[in-house]
Amino acid sequence: MSEPQNHFDVLIVGAGLSGIGAASHLQDGCPDKSFLILEAREAIGGTWDLFRYPGIRSDSDMYTLGYAFKPWTSARAIADGPAIRAYVRETAAERGIDRYIRFGHRVVAADWSSTDAAWRVEVEMETGRATFTCRFLVMAAGYYDYAEGHRPRWPGEEDFAGEIIHPQFWPEQLDFAGKNVAVIGSGATAVTIVPEMARTAAHVTMVQRSPSYIVSRPSVDFIAEWLKRWLPERAAYALTRWKNVALSAFFFRLARRRPEKVAAKLIQLAKDEVGEGFDEAAFTPAYKPWDQRLCLVPDGDLFASLKSGKVTMATGPIEQFTKKGLRLASGEEVAADIIVAATGLKVVLFGKAAISIDGVAADLSRAMIYKGMMLSDVPNFIFVFGYTNASWTLKADLVCGYLVRLLNRMDRSGARVAIARRDPAVSEVPFIDFTSGYVQRALDLLPRQGARKPWRLYQNYVLDLVNLRFGRIEDGTLKLEGA
Repeated sequence: MSEPQNHFDVLIVGAGLSGIGAASHLQDGCPDKSFLILEAREAIGGTWDLFRYPGIRSDSDMYTLGYAFKPWTSARAIADGPAIRAYVRETAAERGIDRYIRFGHRVVAADWSSTDAAWRVEVEMETGRATFTCRFLVMAAGYYDYAEGHRPRWPGEEDFAGEIIHPQFWPEQLDFAGKNVAVIGSGATAVTIVPEMARTAAHVTMVQRSPSYIVSRPSVDFIAEWLKRWLPERAAYALTRWKNVALSAFFFRLARRRPEKVAAKLIQLAKDEVGEGFDEAAFTPAYKPWDQRLCLVPDGDLFASLKSGKVTMATGPIEQFTKKGLRLASGEEVAADIIVAATGLKVVLFGKAAISIDGVAADLSRAMIYKGMMLSDVPNFIFVFGYTNASWTLKADLVCGYLVRLLNRMDRSGARVAIARRDPAVSEVPFIDFTSGYVQRALDLLPRQGARKPWRLYQNYVLDLVNLRFGRIEDGTLKLEGA
């Protein structure tokens, strides 16, 4: 008996960096498996297609943000959004994956049927609703709400005579040439937008409630370029990837072991870049390095803007907006024709899809994560969530490789179900040990991790590589059932 037309071995939710990567791994490792990608929007690229604000770029190098199987060939290691979007689209086209994407298909619900050993996935389209079924469901839809960013409200906003903009919804025709701009925020988005807008704006003020650690990095990896001249493309790419993995891991461990010394060094580096007029308070966070993600500025562009006088920094809570800008609690006035609220993301789980088991809603905030990619007592389900202290794709590649191993192992054993059964003896800890605002606001929504493996979420690529690529599938916690 043939399967229904809308039935697939694997459904992938999301056609961004992670979703295209998952499909590539399936093609290579499980060529007999049918799959389909369901994408809510009308384009490939995910984050890198959605965000269109000035200067949009990665804060990870492309030798680790790129796929392990597709070398990044551009000289710019810190790439802008359009280049990353083109890379993801090129990957999909080269492999024919774009033929397996259904655009405008937003997953609104997924229900697991124990009787059928399959997921029933409800999809919303402009023309109505449709139902798909699959043996395995892969959530590669990212971790934030595409429809809504985090947008605090301030007193007096209605009095402001100019425009207020959130970077997630950047107006395509916005003209800021010759105007005064205030950018509220101190994270990756703010440090990207500020120097880019400063190129043509009259002046840009970076308004930060509290500072972040900001570090300069060359946009071109000269070691990578040297390796490209002497080695085959794939070998040069692999060596550069491992070089960058090792350096980032070393720095992360150093920051954890000697936070005071690392903090002092980061502040000194910023001072050396800015030079005369350096405001140390504006570059001294209240937290330790890597309690939040470091802000990367390629070729020191933000520091150069500060040094030139095109950019200034104002630090402290905002008291209220005024007709001509905003006022801080300190009394400092910031003049602005345009205010950019680079205030962060709103975290959501699995694209806000409602997940249920045999018709009963699953409270995934009470679930425990298994190996950083599955949820306790949720069958045939994998989600992609990258590293907070390194490149997203490093973890995504490992997760997708594990998916291939798991599916092949299930075929060999004849199993229909893979499920990680929760151990009640394992105590809970928060999902992520990170103090960033977007994480702290979402802790009650996120699953838990356990105090020990395999329920522990490691921010360690080498350890995950060993566990996910070489560790046993049936490890005593993950059960293969229904043979």
